[in-house]
Amino acid sequence: MDVIKNDPFNAFLDTPGPAVASGSGTLSGKTLAVKDIYDVAGYKTGRGNPQWLAETQPAAHTAAAVQILLDAGARFIGKTQTEEFAFSLTGHNAHYPRPINPAAPDRMTGGSSSGSIAAVAAGLADIATGSDTGGSVRAPASYCGLVGLRTSHGAITLDGTMPLAPSFDVFGWFARDVDLYCAVGDLYLDDSGARLTNLMRLPEQDALVAGEAEKQAYQNAVSLVEAVVGQARTEKLVSADVEQRYWCMRRIQAHEAWRGHGAWLSAADRQLGPGVKERFAFGQTISTETLLSEAKLRDALRTEVTDILGNDGLFVSPTVPGAAPLAASSFADVQDYRERALRLLCLSGLTGLPELTLPLGTVDGAPFGLSLTGPKGSDRALLAIGQQILDAKQSGAQ
Repeated sequence: MDVIKNDPFNAFLDTPGPAVASGSGTLSGKTLAVKDIYDVAGYKTGRGNPQWLAETQPAAHTAAAVQILLDAGARFIGKTQTEEFAFSLTGHNAHYPRPINPAAPDRMTGGSSSGSIAAVAAGLADIATGSDTGGSVRAPASYCGLVGLRTSHGAITLDGTMPLAPSFDVFGWFARDVDLYCAVGDLYLDDSGARLTNLMRLPEQDALVAGEAEKQAYQNAVSLVEAVVGQARTEKLVSADVEQRYWCMRRIQAHEAWRGHGAWLSAADRQLGPGVKERFAFGQTISTETLLSEAKLRDALRTEVTDILGNDGLFVSPTVPGAAPLAASSFADVQDYRERALRLLCLSGLTGLPELTLPLGTVDGAPFGLSLTGPKGSDRALLAIGQQILDAKQSGAQ
């Protein structure tokens, strides 16, 4: 495919396969790139690992969520890079060239949906599929200046998708145009009728912003949200603090990841990249006792957050601590940023709630997103509010 051969952003994989049929509908004329954890009939699903790619067979069927896009008229143009087994957040897979962030070429794209975000942000594809387990839609969207929705857990089918941590995994997508983004959402999401008018801030989340420039950019973004939704009040979560939430997510996620992939990984030296290897190894160490304890904490947090949000609540928070890390950063610095980012990203994953990141800020000329988290099932209401906020920002800039 020509777009793959002319890809200066290292977004696509040169994965051979047959022509893929499209239907006719609201996405007719739009191009579609697919993250390489989703099956496409006739193509191998490589999961970001060359050994898995070599050993696996072409998929017999297309993933159900991808098929919905094809049936609506989108035209498949290729598979995109993912980090190994989608178990990372930086965007750099040790086995492939680093995808380039079109919005800030000296910075990381974010992962694990690295190829998909690069393809859309660069204009190589109109739509690309992503996934979000720990933040793999929201972080890349923030880093590259796009809208990104972590959907309510279980809202969209994952049939034909590589699982990482099933109690966290959700389907996601990217589009440069917010109207197109919402049109894709209309294919998947029910309208709950939610009216999200009760805006709240969580001081412990706000405190994770990286520095003074980031704090100012974030406050400016909050002001944009308040101009549309109303003044935010302060709320505090008491069932689990930031550190408890972070470790709860890390332990449950890693346990599930090892449970799903450990047998294959243990059968040979799979030459996993740095970071990914250690995360899988960590999952092997999680005891049943620890898992049960973390599950109780997660249930208490979910109950508390659900009660606070009610039917009309909306948390506003930084999506990540700041702009994307520089591509030239040391491994240690990138890991430090990742862990700080996960402390922000883990709340919606643990609770199963939808979270929308909006490209409202910049730091040192690079994008920096703000997030809105709503009650479970309020995905379309979040998108509608996001569209209003972005429209208001655009009007104010004119």
